[in-house]
Amino acid sequence: MSTIGKSVARVDALGKVTGESRYSGDFDLPNQAYMKILFANRPHAIIKRIFTEQAEALPGVLAVFTAKDVPQNEYGLSMPDQPVLCGLGSAKPFADRVRWIGDQIALVVAETEEIAAKARDLIRVDYEDLPVLTDPLEARDNHEVLLHPDRGSNIFCHYRIRKGDVESAFAEADVIIEGEYRTPVQEHAYLQPEAGLGYIDEAGRVTVNVAGQWTHKDQEQIAHALGLPLDQVRVIYPAIGGAFGGREDMSIQIVLALAVWRLSQRGINRPVKIIWSREESILGHHKRHPYWILTRWGAKKDGKLVAAEVELVADSGGYAYTSTKVLGNATLMCTGPYDIPNVKVDAYAVYTNNMVTGAFRGFGGPQGAFAAETQMNRLAEALQMDPVEIRLKNVLREGDLLSVGTPLPKGVSMPEVIEQCAVKAGWEVLSNDRSQARAIKRSRKDAPENDRGSNLKCGMGFAAAFKNVGFSFGAPEQCWATAEIRGGAEIEEVVISHAAAEVGQGVHTVIGQAAAEAAGVTLSRVRLVTSDTTVTGDSGSVSASRMTFMAGNAVKGAVEAALGKWYAEERPAIAYYQYRAPRTTPLDPQTGKSEPNFAYGYVAEAVRVEVDTETGHIRLVDVITADDVGKAINPQQVIGQIQGAVVQAMGYTLMENFIQQDGFLQTGRFSTYLIPTVLDVPGQIDPYVLEYPDPVGPWGARGMGEMPFLPFAPAVVAAVHDATGIWFNEFPLTPERVLRGLGKLS
Repeated sequence: MSTIGKSVARVDALGKVTGESRYSGDFDLPNQAYMKILFANRPHAIIKRIFTEQAEALPGVLAVFTAKDVPQNEYGLSMPDQPVLCGLGSAKPFADRVRWIGDQIALVVAETEEIAAKARDLIRVDYEDLPVLTDPLEARDNHEVLLHPDRGSNIFCHYRIRKGDVESAFAEADVIIEGEYRTPVQEHAYLQPEAGLGYIDEAGRVTVNVAGQWTHKDQEQIAHALGLPLDQVRVIYPAIGGAFGGREDMSIQIVLALAVWRLSQRGINRPVKIIWSREESILGHHKRHPYWILTRWGAKKDGKLVAAEVELVADSGGYAYTSTKVLGNATLMCTGPYDIPNVKVDAYAVYTNNMVTGAFRGFGGPQGAFAAETQMNRLAEALQMDPVEIRLKNVLREGDLLSVGTPLPKGVSMPEVIEQCAVKAGWEVLSNDRSQARAIKRSRKDAPENDRGSNLKCGMGFAAAFKNVGFSFGAPEQCWATAEIRGGAEIEEVVISHAAAEVGQGVHTVIGQAAAEAAGVTLSRVRLVTSDTTVTGDSGSVSASRMTFMAGNAVKGAVEAALGKWYAEERPAIAYYQYRAPRTTPLDPQTGKSEPNFAYGYVAEAVRVEVDTETGHIRLVDVITADDVGKAINPQQVIGQIQGAVVQAMGYTLMENFIQQDGFLQTGRFSTYLIPTVLDVPGQIDPYVLEYPDPVGPWGARGMGEMPFLPFAPAVVAAVHDATGIWFNEFPLTPERVLRGLGKLS
């Protein structure tokens, strides 16, 4: 292959390092106005009245918009349970309620940002406060305080898995390990806060230039809320400063379009710009779901797993967002990549008055993997077995059945990934065969030794995981691409139109490489037209590790179809191609039986730590991560994704202590919510890129951007246990939490 598998320079590299690339906050138009949003800052209340008169009378204010100005006052990716603006005068049931502090109440449009902010602060809202539910377990069982009274329950999603006879299996188990685990909230902390420019374009369309993850879904939700035909709404994505799932749900898209549209109806045809501050960003977009997980696993003396029982509760905050999809993945992954004959899982997504939660890198996988992998490591200790050996005895292989009663798609490489990671980390794997699995951990020459008299204790931990590619569980998976081949006697240019959002992951470079490879030209002859709903077909979301897989197949199909026309002397040759992924099926409501995903990525990690038992500080010495990506389209980008995922997972595991109290945010800025800096990253990250081709992936590629995140936290917890003898069942492992675990703080 001439382009696939090569570390070509990113197509956006020069623009980003020189500052020429423009993000949504960098765009300006003549005579533009500015918008500010009034947030609820109440966790649970009924709006009795909104007083906007003083704001409207302030010189320089063009308009104030409230719920009565929204034609269809609802939106939501998985269900339309959220008002665009909370307040009176809306047909949406119970739209007069606020359910978290980030609910949006009113929009102020003014001549300057300063005037808009001043007017926003002049708006007065009369509230009737309601009881606040912040404990998801209490919310699940509370039938008196309902966040959405029309639903009759605070539980809005419940998945079940029933495989085999769990109780009989536990009765025959030689060892049973029980655990109660909690995973924390995490802030996406992307570089670029939410920003956008709205206007009426030359064709009369309501247009928003924003940062998101799915242009066509943004278009659908805007059109629905405004009661407009799809072709009257246009969404454009410029450069995007990070996402990690945090831009998958709405933030400013609908309200920006609403302001522009309503102004135009008043004869005020002016662009409107908004830029959130970092504090507004942390307040206004969703976070990673915190989970409560209660589980017990049983095994025989030889290490063979016989049963797993798991109960999960996801705190979704006031609205659903992508909780149903995130919960599905956690439901599948809470029993790990292991062959367990008897499984019982009950998983719930629950409304509370905490911050809303949704998609975040890993999409439910990190939460499930933390419980599953910690259980495996604790079982290994109880059975006096090596943690790699017990995994090789139980790991899913080609043809084995998942907890949902169906096999993984062909191309399973989990045993090889575990073995190769273990070998790189200093294990000797004597046998990879399930019945004869044998592994011995040997000290690496560069491994620090524990000094009995020292407060610095060293340890190593191991964990593994598998990650879905795609939305899963019956969601229709499709991706459009258009290819136009231009030239005379030879191909001079290949123009690819594709809607994939470039959120920093390098997908536009991958699309260019795919087009060049399929057309047999150099990358310099490929030109991309991207992320504009008027000229690009629906690509689906850049989430769930799906876009390399989906876009690669779509672009490959479009170019091949265009080449057929080119060779038939049709020039320029234009072809539209829709790639449809293999079918998946939803969880059966009673048994959970399903074909959940069309492809997976496989990962294992070994982590070495140094724990200071006097200060509680944990230093990451070395992270060894083996990731099967099927085919590395661009190896340098793959390694960058691995390194980035490890550092972000490090923040999740050790530092990022997101605090809420009674529904109010306590860590709303980077001075109180600490994220990793260059001084915090692990001393060494050793990425091992494995390439076991996926049978239906483009050139064998799988998705990989999320994989390294999943096993990181349980690997660190296992390493800390190896160093100190203490198991931690929740994180982040801040110095205070570590010292409490060591018994040095009351």
